[in-house]
Amino acid sequence: MLIIVGGLIVLLSTLGGFMLAGGNPLVLLHVSEFVVIGGVALGVLIIASPGHVLKEIMHKIQAAISGKGGVGKAEYIKLMELLYELFLVGRRNGLIALEEHVANPGTSAIFGRHAAFLAHPERKEFLINSLKPVIDGRIKPDQLEELMTAELEAKEAEAEHPVHLLQLVGDSLPGIGIVAAVLGIINTMAAISDGPEVVGERVAAALTGTLLGIFFAYGFINPLANRIKFNNAADSQYLRCIMASVAGFAKGLAPITAVEVARRSLDRAVQPGAEELENILKALPAGGKAA
Repeated sequence: MLIIVGGLIVLLSTLGGFMLAGGNPLVLLHVSEFVVIGGVALGVLIIASPGHVLKEIMHKIQAAISGKGGVGKAEYIKLMELLYELFLVGRRNGLIALEEHVANPGTSAIFGRHAAFLAHPERKEFLINSLKPVIDGRIKPDQLEELMTAELEAKEAEAEHPVHLLQLVGDSLPGIGIVAAVLGIINTMAAISDGPEVVGERVAAALTGTLLGIFFAYGFINPLANRIKFNNAADSQYLRCIMASVAGFAKGLAPITAVEVARRSLDRAVQPGAEELENILKALPAGGKAA
């Protein structure tokens, strides 16, 4: 919602200032300039992007506009409840007791209480892939963190591809606007014998191309890329929260302490209080006094 509000402010401020200076906003509506700028920008994006990244760009833009990007405090509390329940089973009944939950999370009683988490395949996969080596005992606890870090860094690099491509388009738009303006000037030169009124109208149309290129670049595309970057950082922080907690548990920390490590890794805006979280965890059906 905020991104829509911001976009409206950009648009209304620009048009409002233009109108206050005596301008008519209808003179900015030159379809030919929109066709050149929009078409070339789309072509640049298609040339620069593999097919799967184009799909991801559309997904990221949709999430940013709808406000679905980012992770709130309530989601982190639910995550820590899930982690605490899993760790508690592993501490009380042995790590082998976690195997049934990790092998088939869809039928797990613990995961079944966290349907929202299961709705995010990437988060579920990361948690399961992090717990499996702990259960199997294939690697040492201090090696687990290195393994998770490598996976997380790969995911972060992949998530940044849409940002880089949108920034490429944003940086290209002023130049594309100049191309549209030059085309307009060429068109103007061909009609110079039609009189000053026609020439003035076509020069105005040409200058609109430069305006639109700069306006869309700095008013919309680059800010949108930055919002997606913030959303990516929020997704990464969620996975880092899982990593910190699982790594702590693998090193022998008590369940509630392992979850506390995760809590402290969060930004203040989404971080639950220590006492608040402890009370929530101890009130869980599987809670009580942590081992």
